[in-house]
Amino acid sequence: MKTYFRAIDIKTWPRVQIYKYFTETVSTLIYSVNVTLDVTKLRTTLKKQKLKFFPAYLYLITKVLAGQKEFLMAIQNDTLGYWNVRTPFYPVLHEDDKTITFLWTEYDDCFKAFYKNYISDIAKYRNQHGIMSSKGTPPSDSYIIACTPWFSFNGLSMHLQNAKNYYAPIFEAGGFDEANGTIKMPLSITVNHAVIDGYHIKVFLENLQLLMEHPEKWMQ
Repeated sequence: MKTYFRAIDIKTWPRVQIYKYFTETVSTLIYSVNVTLDVTKLRTTLKKQKLKFFPAYLYLITKVLAGQKEFLMAIQNDTLGYWNVRTPFYPVLHEDDKTITFLWTEYDDCFKAFYKNYISDIAKYRNQHGIMSSKGTPPSDSYIIACTPWFSFNGLSMHLQNAKNYYAPIFEAGGFDEANGTIKMPLSITVNHAVIDGYHIKVFLENLQLLMEHPEKWMQ
């Protein structure tokens, strides 16, 4: 999917005072929010169709991000603006030595196309060790997204150093917790308060949960 960066007109931007407060007065405020998502319908549907959960997780998070400008903010060439979409940048675990290598897959609004691209990237790069695969560094619109499927968690907090101009959100999912026919998954979201408030996370989560409960709307 073609990406582009659009500059923000600071003079007319409603959030300018909040942005300046969190970048000039407070300097930097990074915070994490931990939630629990109901993934029963999503997990069940994917298993019936013999599809992997992780690429669907990448797709859904990225799809919802594309609909909210606050999660697309960045600084390019000293200019504040936002991308039209982000690229998921994720770790791949090597079974032989338990190290990870970071990989990225271009987003496509068509789930089947994105899923195919993900499977292709994994097949091509998954056995390459080192911090970065030979696919290279991710594009500037990338964001970090990962999952620790071996355990669930009640809370997870990221501590970023030198994050003054880092506005991309960070996502970390945990292992499934199944009880009474319901499958839950913890999700930690780390954001920069200069561009994202609690209300924006609330809207993001509502949209994400809606897509998870209605996979028929995007899996075709």
